[in-house]
Amino acid sequence: MKNKWLVALVMMLVLGLTQTAVSVQAQAGVTKEAGCFSPKMVQLKSDMQRVWIDHTIWTRSYIVSALSNLPDQQDVLGRLLRNQQDIGAVFKPYYGEAAGNKLAELLTEHIQIAGKIVAAAKTGNQAEVKKLQADWHANADNIATFLNKLNPNWPFKAVQEMLYTHLQLITDLVLDILKGDWEASIAVTDKNEDHMIHLADILSMGIVQQFPEKF
Repeated sequence: MKNKWLVALVMMLVLGLTQTAVSVQAQAGVTKEAGCFSPKMVQLKSDMQRVWIDHTIWTRSYIVSALSNLPDQQDVLGRLLRNQQDIGAVFKPYYGEAAGNKLAELLTEHIQIAGKIVAAAKTGNQAEVKKLQADWHANADNIATFLNKLNPNWPFKAVQEMLYTHLQLITDLVLDILKGDWEASIAVTDKNEDHMIHLADILSMGIVQQFPEKF
């Protein structure tokens, strides 16, 4: 009799543990399912991050080449300008050819102004740098306005602040290189890359929220 009670108790414990395990696994499955990204979402996120990381890399490369009078300056500039077209292309499947081209145009202006700032800073023309900085921020405002009109999930103020931070980081990079502080220039490049990845993720999630049927 005693053995029968013992067997029964063990069976109850086993059943209880099994039910608990199943319940935990079920809950974990729900959580995992809720946090899953579809393949199309992953692809968009990857594509968006890649073009904005390229933006960071080739911007730094151009600044170094321009300030150091390297022979690859024009080739690097060409690659940097191509990156603006690449960014516009990521938006085209969702907003159309014209919108993608317009964004690329605004970003090309962003690069052209940056190039003038680098040239003015190189010669120590602070008055020209100040004027161009104002133009640069006005261009950032235009980009923020354009993106906000495309997608209400990209509030003007939030995008503007992200772009202004990017401009400041690029300014810091130019100053660090002019001073020959290469360690600081590397640190600010890393910071700018992290910042651009964050911007890319904001843009990707905004697209997913606006066009859930595509994902």
